[in-house]
Amino acid sequence: MNLWWDEPAAGEIVWCHFPDNMHPRPKPRPALVLAVYDDDSPHFEVRVAYGTSQRVTMLHSGEFSILRGTNPAAWEAAGLSYDTKFDLKQAVDLPYTTEWFSVPPVAAHGQTPKLGVLHPSLVCAVQAAMRAAAVASQC
Repeated sequence: MNLWWDEPAAGEIVWCHFPDNMHPRPKPRPALVLAVYDDDSPHFEVRVAYGTSQRVTMLHSGEFSILRGTNPAAWEAAGLSYDTKFDLKQAVDLPYTTEWFSVPPVAAHGQTPKLGVLHPSLVCAVQAAMRAAAVASQC
């Protein structure tokens, strides 16, 4: 069954089966919603950026981290279980359906993929990562 949920918003952090060669990975991970497209299809399309709990303090161009010890308010707002970095160079457009998204184990926002939201204190870090990702894609 391929369900879909209410429209997400840019800045939400969701539980995503981020693709590997355009196939959903079995293990979901956090992803940052960068954009939402509401066209004539029966579901929403979202652009999401890859999130990982690996090497969160080793940032490369186009990446930013949400760290519990550095910014507890941002970490709590994000709804994360682990320190996480997001790679804006790894962003894809996906249908917002159960094929690509699932309800997280701790469903603080009800039966939706939403983990939390991006805290306002991270806006500058995200903007810098977006600029760096855009430059990298032009090379």
